[in-house]
Amino acid sequence: MSMLEKLTKRYTDGNLIVQILFGIILGAILGFIAHNYAGATPAANAASVLGNLFVGALKAIAPVLVFVLVSSSIALKEFGSGTGLKKIIILYIIGTFLASLSAVIASFIFPTTLVLQNTGDAITSAPSSIIEVLKTLVFKMVDNPVNAIASGNYIGILTWAVGIGLALRHASEQTKQMIKDASAAITKVVKFVIRLAPFGIFGLVCISVAQTGFSALGGYLKLIVVLVGTMLFVGFVVNAIIVYLVTKKNPYPLIMTCVKESAVTAFFTRSSAANIPVNMNLCKKLNLDEKLYSISIPLGATINMAGAAVTIAVLALSAVNTLGIQIGFFDALLLSVIAAIGACGASGVAGGSLMLIPLACSLFGISNDIAMQVVAVGFIIGVIQDSVETALNSSTDVLFTAIASK
Repeated sequence: MSMLEKLTKRYTDGNLIVQILFGIILGAILGFIAHNYAGATPAANAASVLGNLFVGALKAIAPVLVFVLVSSSIALKEFGSGTGLKKIIILYIIGTFLASLSAVIASFIFPTTLVLQNTGDAITSAPSSIIEVLKTLVFKMVDNPVNAIASGNYIGILTWAVGIGLALRHASEQTKQMIKDASAAITKVVKFVIRLAPFGIFGLVCISVAQTGFSALGGYLKLIVVLVGTMLFVGFVVNAIIVYLVTKKNPYPLIMTCVKESAVTAFFTRSSAANIPVNMNLCKKLNLDEKLYSISIPLGATINMAGAAVTIAVLALSAVNTLGIQIGFFDALLLSVIAAIGACGASGVAGGSLMLIPLACSLFGISNDIAMQVVAVGFIIGVIQDSVETALNSSTDVLFTAIASK
């Protein structure tokens, strides 16, 4: 066996989490050097190629994976788990609302303000109402299936995968075997991509640290602390209570497993869609019901948005505090509901959760011009906010699927 073969085998047999942590450390070191010494910038730019390739590969395979797995699951499996799927959807809704409510309470206890000046014109339009958000989602359901897969429209992918899966339930055995083989082939490709995560995360961390450093975030430190603190509270307290009430068991072993094997990857890819293959693989390792998780994981990537609900509520109330607007209990409760509904529709709007901030601000009569400045602040802190938000969103998909499946 050659030296290259030995190194390859050692890598493939190694602990993926340890390898990812090693990639994080190396990426942070090189990024810090590049941020402070211009001579190291070419090296950081070269490393960023690895990160872009990794995220690109995940984003490319994820739509195909979702379409094939969902359609094949419906076509090939007998469904005796309708109650399980219904329970998962209920958990998604409850979890997102409680996250929004937690964000509102945290913003009352630790009020934050913003400097609303020229923070950039990153966004020029946003949905004006919940009806517009829901209308966008409905139209995405009837998107051309090829375009849905090409553009990563997961609402459309899910809709067509369910429809085609139902139609294929009456196909011949030869056709069903071909579907099964296609599903197995896509799964193998996904496993290969996931094994490259340490290299990809090395590149993502490197370029992020090289470009932003830490000084640009100093002015928004309190806002970041409230956002991240609330998301951690939701992840380790609110979710723990939900898990305990459902399973009557210690929730933290399962929570920590989801954090280590889902949240860490999602933190650096910053894409729930890109993390779908990772979550699918984790569900398989946990021996969950495939006919449940093959549907609940991609579904969770579109509607289970606890982190997005936190972002919408906290930033909207930061604008309220900055402008000195007084709001009461029912206003806050309404914001919780709107933020939760808006978060569920965030995947149907370009820009994700930040695009729904003007909608929340409109509840308090805040003009669109001011709301867009708040959105721009969101982009400034996005290097941290979006990472933690995605980690919470994505890991919770597996968490709720696991407790419903078992």
